[in-house]
Amino acid sequence: MENTKEFAGKKILMIVENLSVPFDRRVWMEAKALKDKGAAITIVCPVGKGYKKKYEVIDGIYIYRHNQPIEASSGFGYLLEYSTALFWEFILSFKCFICRGFDVIHACNPPDLIFLIGLFFKIFGKKFLFDHHDISPELYLAKFEKQDFFYKCMLFFEKLTFKLADVSIATNESYKEIAVKRGKMKPDRVFVVRTGPDLRRLKIMTPENELKCGKKYLIGYVGVIGKQEGLKYLVDSCIYIVKEKNREDIHFICVGGGTELNNIKEYVKEKGMEKFFTFPGRVSDKFLFKALNTADVCVNPDVFNEMNNKSTMIKIMEYMALKKPIVQFDLKEGRFSAQGASLYAEPGNYIDLAKKILELIDDPEKRKIMGEIGYKRVKEKLSWKHQKENLYDAYRLLFTK
Repeated sequence: MENTKEFAGKKILMIVENLSVPFDRRVWMEAKALKDKGAAITIVCPVGKGYKKKYEVIDGIYIYRHNQPIEASSGFGYLLEYSTALFWEFILSFKCFICRGFDVIHACNPPDLIFLIGLFFKIFGKKFLFDHHDISPELYLAKFEKQDFFYKCMLFFEKLTFKLADVSIATNESYKEIAVKRGKMKPDRVFVVRTGPDLRRLKIMTPENELKCGKKYLIGYVGVIGKQEGLKYLVDSCIYIVKEKNREDIHFICVGGGTELNNIKEYVKEKGMEKFFTFPGRVSDKFLFKALNTADVCVNPDVFNEMNNKSTMIKIMEYMALKKPIVQFDLKEGRFSAQGASLYAEPGNYIDLAKKILELIDDPEKRKIMGEIGYKRVKEKLSWKHQKENLYDAYRLLFTK
């Protein structure tokens, strides 16, 4: 029989810098899973769209928020962004230490500077768990394409973070390999906890065809719209489909926000493709699920770089959880996640991406089979129901050290 109060009496402080909670779905699922085991959970994070309160309690989880730093667009911007966030994280962590107490700091990167807070609280006997969301050096390289002083700093901070961590959790095997080889952590102290979708949250629903804007088919994208997400490739694929293949029966919906959203919208306008695209921005879960359930095919046009190649994108597993066939560029972890639920285009080749989209659009039986393959894989192996057991194992080791 499962011990639902296994972590009773334990207090965990989770720190996340780049997204607000509960908008950060991974952190929120982790927090609720640990609370279900009896732990008392406190979260420090920035404010965000829809989550402006500096303090609130949601589902018994205490959340302290600070002002959101401006997203960096340069090396110096990174320094300013992270320094500001670190200042507020330290202030709020100390407040939590005095007011609520904690036994563990659960640090979610980026950035890899939260170890400084963990180092301070080691004086008081607190444990430090590193939740490796993004490979920061590769993320910096993907954004700025240079191995300069700041890139070397990222490598150094990552090394110190792993050195301080009592236990680390990785989102996939590629990240675990980095923890072991680059971070010099013992393999038995690194646990793979994939950001598997919660099938209680993702529900298969009746499509709402008005989202197709009068077209027969809908192509869906959900996620961040930044430079490395490659939405320009998707626009170029649309141009090829419309102008070279004379197809005007397909509409694209791109759900999400980010630093490149306005640029992508301008590019769509410049190319005369406005009637084929909808950009609703960041939306409620209700609208998100409506859009994904209506999509005939879902896509992931991520740029090929070491960051994207080694990272697991939650959007892929959300597509699979809703039985959607996928087209994506052929990246290592994307292929591991989707396997037979996806077609794989040559990285960076927007014509191949377009051809793969058309291949699925014109083959409804193949779409159905691939959708079932993806759903079965999520249900039996990748869903949060399975992944949270690895999270519990990480904490069992942490609490027995």
